Amino acid sequence: MPPTRPDRPARAALLASLLAVTAALTVGTAPATAKAADGAVCNKFCDARDPQNATGDRTPVTASIYGRGIALHLSDNDVMGWASIDGAVAGDQVWLDRSFDGGRTWSSGSRLGATAVPAGATGWRSQMYNVDEWNTGGIGALRACGKAGNRAEISCTGWARTDWNAASRSTAAATSLMMEYHRDTGKFAGWWTSATALTSLIDNIRISGMPSYRYAISTTYEKLIGAEDGDFTNSYLDDTGWWGLAWVAAYDVTGDARYLETARKNADHMHDYWTSTCGGGVQWATDKPYKNAVTNELYLQLNASLHNRIGGDTAYLQRAEDEWAWFRGTGMINSGGSVNDGLTSACANNGDTTWTYNQGVILAGLAELHRATGDAALLSSARTLADASTSSGYLNPGGTLHEPYEPDGTGCTSDGDSFKGAYARGLGILDKELADHPYSGYLDRQAGTLYARNRNSLDQYGPHWAGPFTVTGNGCQHSALDLLNAAQDG
Repeated sequence: MPPTRPDRPARAALLASLLAVTAALTVGTAPATAKAADGAVCNKFCDARDPQNATGDRTPVTASIYGRGIALHLSDNDVMGWASIDGAVAGDQVWLDRSFDGGRTWSSGSRLGATAVPAGATGWRSQMYNVDEWNTGGIGALRACGKAGNRAEISCTGWARTDWNAASRSTAAATSLMMEYHRDTGKFAGWWTSATALTSLIDNIRISGMPSYRYAISTTYEKLIGAEDGDFTNSYLDDTGWWGLAWVAAYDVTGDARYLETARKNADHMHDYWTSTCGGGVQWATDKPYKNAVTNELYLQLNASLHNRIGGDTAYLQRAEDEWAWFRGTGMINSGGSVNDGLTSACANNGDTTWTYNQGVILAGLAELHRATGDAALLSSARTLADASTSSGYLNPGGTLHEPYEPDGTGCTSDGDSFKGAYARGLGILDKELADHPYSGYLDRQAGTLYARNRNSLDQYGPHWAGPFTVTGNGCQHSALDLLNAAQDG
């Protein structure tokens, strides 16, 4: 398992008339067309609208109980849904639940439009309710529930939503990821995993062109700039590297110089802990001399990225070149072309686990360094590494990427839940740098398997890309988004 760390917390627009709402959602406000009553949500229309006025009817999920069929209906253009029950008798009940945190809680949105089947009817439906709350930026989901007469048992469909901000595989995954985002704290979950999740989101904004969640960039920055040791630094140098790369991605999308300046501070903080132990390299933490792969791979990518964005730079380029010269001579790349976790105190390959992210971040670093120097040998080295990882039966049992000791049942909050995403992101960056795009087929296959086998009705993803879907959470969701981004970008 990875070394433990003490005290670490674990759609294009629908209609032209809705474009203004998309823009408003970006800043967290939107005009309501009618005054809300009794706590109702009002977006294009207010809650409790008659389904006969719906402009569409899509049924993504169903359930059953005692011979009754329960269905969730969605009207995508209205961004609303309703529940129905069929095969029913008088007294049967049907209603909607609405959640704004990906189906974890719905106490304030429970039993919306609850209604009983009247005498003589065999089918009934609730009124329509909004999926999202644009006025507060609430990203919602609905499910339909029902029960047979006075029986105690209740049956509910899975959670689903309209295709607002979810028209493609990647944007649907991004929207589900944003259900994990906490505006009040500016975080997803965890510290460095919030950085990787933000990077995944920014990549999706760039690749898909969907701007709805740009607010998360500035919100995260402003909420967390003073956290930990300030400027997104802390005692773990790999954490600092992840944040630095997030702010490079933010700069690429926004052009805001403050993000690039913060990325420079991150790289400089890491450089302060380049030591002579084992002949060079950045140590894992300010108080831990361990030289490991991921910290140095991040240092390589971050410095090369900065050089490629700062006119006239020589310092960051030199650091990146020094890093690669040191890294390739350490022995951390084993005889099979895989990267182990780090070095022993005697400066030898420690033979520790070949985590997927150690195979991926190095690819992005070499691609950035090649962009800086034009040195074809860098791409040759990267190809060798990528060929080893994409063909590894250990990492790809049955042909699908699998993390060594892949976690489960943890709610996707362990460090390892984020690793495969970093691998897919790095492989995608390299694939774009190579003229023949040799890994696009691999990425497409992985994405196809992920979508078919490891996804629920709300486009949430779990830890096992080959399936089955078990649990979801920040780490699993942004890793899936990384893969879908890479496949779409290729």
